[in-house]
Amino acid sequence: MAYKIKSKKHYHETMVLIYERMNKGESGLSADELQQLAEMTRAAEQYEDDVLGLVSKNKPSTIPEWVRLALFEKDMTQAKLADEIGMPRSKVSEIISGKRRPDLPFLKGLHKVLHADADFLLENA
Repeated sequence: MAYKIKSKKHYHETMVLIYERMNKGESGLSADELQQLAEMTRAAEQYEDDVLGLVSKNKPSTIPEWVRLALFEKDMTQAKLADEIGMPRSKVSEIISGKRRPDLPFLKGLHKVLHADADFLLENA
């Protein structure tokens, strides 16, 4: 049966349980506890989106906006991205700042390294 959060109080109790289990580490949890943790985190995310309104209403509409958001979410620098996709840092910087249009190798790198949605990349390239 799927875990369901019924109230704000229940949400806070669930978050405490999630943090307690996460602090134990994966190796410190049984298979049942790991399954329960996965269900609780999915339920908490759903509650945050549906009830607390923590989901972003403004989705990026350009590739540079998407890249800036993805880098922030992954706590990654432009330099690290450039290194991982094998491009000069200056080129990546110019694309992200909007001074240069993204090319195919850059788009492929975003898809591979940041798991960018291919449809989004093609529609906005």
